[in-house]
Amino acid sequence: MRGYEPGADGRDRSSGGRLRDGGPGEDARGGVPGRGGRRPAQGTSRRPRPPHTDRSGTTPVELTFLPGLGSVLHGEVVAALQPRRAPCPVPGRDDALLVHLDGPLAQVRRLRTAVAAFVVVHLDVPRPRSIASGEHLGRVAAAVHASLRVERSVSFRFEAAGSGSPTFLRLAGLLAEATGLEHRPDDGELVVRVRRGRPRDDGPPEGRHRRTTPYGPRPDRLTTPPTDPGWDVLVRVGPRPLSARPWRVADYPGAANATIAAAMTRLVGVQAGDRVLNLMCGSGTLLVERLLAGPAAAAVGVDLAPEALAAARANLAAARLGANRPPVVWVQGDALAPPWAPSADGGPVAGPFDVVLADPPWGTLHGSHADGERVHAGLLRAAHDVTAPGGRLVVLTHEIRVMERCLRAAAGLWSVRADPVRVFAKGHHPRIYVLDRR
Repeated sequence: MRGYEPGADGRDRSSGGRLRDGGPGEDARGGVPGRGGRRPAQGTSRRPRPPHTDRSGTTPVELTFLPGLGSVLHGEVVAALQPRRAPCPVPGRDDALLVHLDGPLAQVRRLRTAVAAFVVVHLDVPRPRSIASGEHLGRVAAAVHASLRVERSVSFRFEAAGSGSPTFLRLAGLLAEATGLEHRPDDGELVVRVRRGRPRDDGPPEGRHRRTTPYGPRPDRLTTPPTDPGWDVLVRVGPRPLSARPWRVADYPGAANATIAAAMTRLVGVQAGDRVLNLMCGSGTLLVERLLAGPAAAAVGVDLAPEALAAARANLAAARLGANRPPVVWVQGDALAPPWAPSADGGPVAGPFDVVLADPPWGTLHGSHADGERVHAGLLRAAHDVTAPGGRLVVLTHEIRVMERCLRAAAGLWSVRADPVRVFAKGHHPRIYVLDRR
């Protein structure tokens, strides 16, 4: 079997250089049947669209996120990608948005609050085995090649109910032949999901019929025979999810989730003149994500543990922020007891600060529940002491009741900007608080 062969312009070269994705009444070469052979369709001067795009010529992409961060990702997509159509929720999901990309697929890599991105191929087929037919398989292969042009993978795997069945094993063999990737069902790099399509109820008005009851028809309620929803094939963009940060070369127990850190940065705001302080910085996740989001005037990280600061230095170096970011000053000291002594990095701690980032310890990993109130109350006081008037504080905490008590006690120091954002991550439900200095 001959698979999808992309040329320099992204077209399928496996059928004479034409795209194998004609519309109604067209053949595989873009013409219409007629006497004397095939002829070009009249009035169709536009270039054929790539097989992985939809009828509007855009690429449907499903973006997954941590539940609770949907509005943050929506705002980032609109700002970073500027799609013609606003992103919309995926029906039946609380962790996915659908966006139609007008430009290159690689632009999804700009997104920092998304967990993963998938090219969506909708197929009007009744069962998964129909995906193996030439036309449908070609569209799936085209989506795979679109992903490979963003970042190379060498293997793939299915994520689907019945992925080990004969139907999927046959489909895997055909897809491997069409793309050149190895099928590795347990640890393949490129994820290909197959799921039932979205149920639709869009039959024509004349197809509607009245709902009946044992006592006769009910004229006030009409139903439409549902159309078959088909199947969706989703091909992940890249061998790793977007949330797998390449800069995280040194991990540290209890480190913040990077997509949550990116969301905190967006919620508190990014301004080039900000002087940024990261209290209890750990391995530097919050500070690295803030500096990746935009330039700052100054950046300081404070932590009591030398091993945490060593990890933060390694991660910052791996992020390769470039010359347009300020040198970060790392301070070994108690974050709750300013002012801090000059650091070993070569200078005094700059201040006051415009933005303070904090992810206080929780549980028993780096502290205790009994110590939570002292830590949170001390954090609010310390941040107020070193923050400029009108400055902002963003806090990620798992100790919700403790934080609420401490905020009531510190009402003269900080005002809560909006309702805290509740995030669902691996069984935990932390909240993000954005505060303004009084």
